[in-house]
Amino acid sequence: MKSYVAKPHEVERKWYVVDLDGQTLGRAASQIATILRGKNKPTYTPHVDTGDFVIVINADKVVLTGKKLDQKMLRHHSLYPGGLKEVPYREALAKKPEFVFQEAVRRMLPSGVLGREMLKKLKVYKGTEHNHEAQKPELLELRY
Repeated sequence: MKSYVAKPHEVERKWYVVDLDGQTLGRAASQIATILRGKNKPTYTPHVDTGDFVIVINADKVVLTGKKLDQKMLRHHSLYPGGLKEVPYREALAKKPEFVFQEAVRRMLPSGVLGREMLKKLKVYKGTEHNHEAQKPELLELRY
């Protein structure tokens, strides 16, 4: 019996809209990363990008549980000695909520060329407005 291997030009892509109003950051990010990878499809192939496009709205209304808003830090390093920059998630969500959610999803995708291609299919918006009506996206309810 032969295994099915998806080919990049044969992949059918759908568009989904996800509303993050009241959703938990990590749970939503992991489910969206699964859709971007294509692991929710029976044609999933690890070395081929078989995922769908995801439009995320209301990224500023995402929720962090417990004391994470003040205690958890968003970190990056300038690669110079003493170049560690830390920002609490409360500050980061107030300034750039799109980046916070995109970064959470990026860290759940594979590193390398394939992961970067998958991340390009994620569109994150602060409010309820987006400019992808022409693609006729379907509303997707995330499970808890």
